[in-house]
Amino acid sequence: MSENPNKSNTNESDDPEQGLDGAVEHSDEAVQKNITLGSPGPQRLQRPHSSPRFVTVEELLETAKGVTNMALAHEIVVNGDFRIKPVELPEDSLEKRVKEIVHKAFWDCLSVQLSESPPTYDHAIRLVGEIKETLLSFLLPGHTRLRNQITEVLDLDLIKQEAENGALDISKLAEFIIGMMGTLCAPARDEEVKKLKDIKEIVPLFRAMFAVLDLMKVDMANFAVSSIRPHLMQQSVEYERKKFQELLEKQPNSLDFVTQWLEEASAELMTQRCKHALPAQGEAAGSEDALALSPVSVQNYAYLKLLKWDHLRRPFPETVLMDQVRFQELQGQLEQLTVLGAVLLVTFSMAGTGVSSRADFTERLKMIVKALLTDMHLPSFRLDEALTTTGEKVCLELSGCLALCGSPTFSTDEETVLKGRIQAVGGPDDPVRRIMESRILTFLETYLASGNQKSLPAVPGGLGPVQKELEEVAVKFIRLVNYNKMVFCPYYDAILSKLLLRSSQQQC
Repeated sequence: MSENPNKSNTNESDDPEQGLDGAVEHSDEAVQKNITLGSPGPQRLQRPHSSPRFVTVEELLETAKGVTNMALAHEIVVNGDFRIKPVELPEDSLEKRVKEIVHKAFWDCLSVQLSESPPTYDHAIRLVGEIKETLLSFLLPGHTRLRNQITEVLDLDLIKQEAENGALDISKLAEFIIGMMGTLCAPARDEEVKKLKDIKEIVPLFRAMFAVLDLMKVDMANFAVSSIRPHLMQQSVEYERKKFQELLEKQPNSLDFVTQWLEEASAELMTQRCKHALPAQGEAAGSEDALALSPVSVQNYAYLKLLKWDHLRRPFPETVLMDQVRFQELQGQLEQLTVLGAVLLVTFSMAGTGVSSRADFTERLKMIVKALLTDMHLPSFRLDEALTTTGEKVCLELSGCLALCGSPTFSTDEETVLKGRIQAVGGPDDPVRRIMESRILTFLETYLASGNQKSLPAVPGGLGPVQKELEEVAVKFIRLVNYNKMVFCPYYDAILSKLLLRSSQQQC
């Protein structure tokens, strides 16, 4: 499967993908992206579709670089909040200690040189040179006047001559540098630059200036990211597909888990069709027309499977690997919504329409239960304990609402029944919980099947109280799916054309 299923015929005078490569490689110096996979399950240890292939270290490094670039470009495109952050070393790490020792030695050496009589400015001039290059790197092509100012005032040859003749005023240079930093910095750095003016000693001043310049570099990198994002949005589909194709040519087994994922989806969907197919007039049950699967339906079902994935035991399909964390987050949010919806459904079914029709109480109760389930995604979270607390809190709130409405409050036995039903929601096989889960997946499946329609489908019964949260998750899910389809659909079509041909030849 190493053939490119969708080669582009576009021929432009300047290669946008080459520009993307350059932008991504430069950004990669400031960002490291780690993707951790859980241990594969017993049935997933083998890659049956491809024979093993030995690679050289050079091939491995080149492949890793290509994957990193593709992952970084993908992150910039799909994550509107993507930001490069300053590197913060762990407090007790060896790297942090070594860095502190080296920096202290350097600044101590500078202090000694400036304390000599007459002062020695070798280190200081080198620092001024670094600052000059940094300031020039912040300039845009149209900043001619600022470029001339920096070049003229921070003329290293002239500064060296002044130092040799005892005429160098290092404080005056620092004043100019601070003023230029104030001109070039982002508004968020104005306060840090202003504080530099209060530092009178040269060594602490230079040290503080470099700290602020490091922050300004991060700001500039984020500005560059925001500037290239529109260009990346236009080119990212072809870029990611090209990079993945390059990876596939070096590692032909890079679609094995995708193939297994689609095979499972196709088989499960076919089993469902066979199970629910009814004999039509003049046809036998399980006829070809009734059971035919389309590539779109299999893909949609496969994406829904990702929301029930066992991330600790099963490797994620290669084409969605860069979004694994996002799918995990969506899965956690949907599990929380399932339990939340089930608790509310149980409560309102016992309380009656007089309570469930009160929008203010419904919203208040939802927020209370939601807060108790906030940490549900954490491994340390105890759902049974949280539901015990939830039952107590729900009964207390419900009692107050019923009294306010002038309705009879629950008896002790009724409260015990309600608490028991809420507690039962913690079991994955609880009927109410399974109903809520099925309806949520049906809603997502309907939204997927609707194509690119902007309007959301109607929310199934019982999901009204969590409609807002469900729609927010659905929009995120659909965006991920649609973008993934645009990039990798040619590969999916190639795999499914073979799978569905075999499926059509099988009988229930």
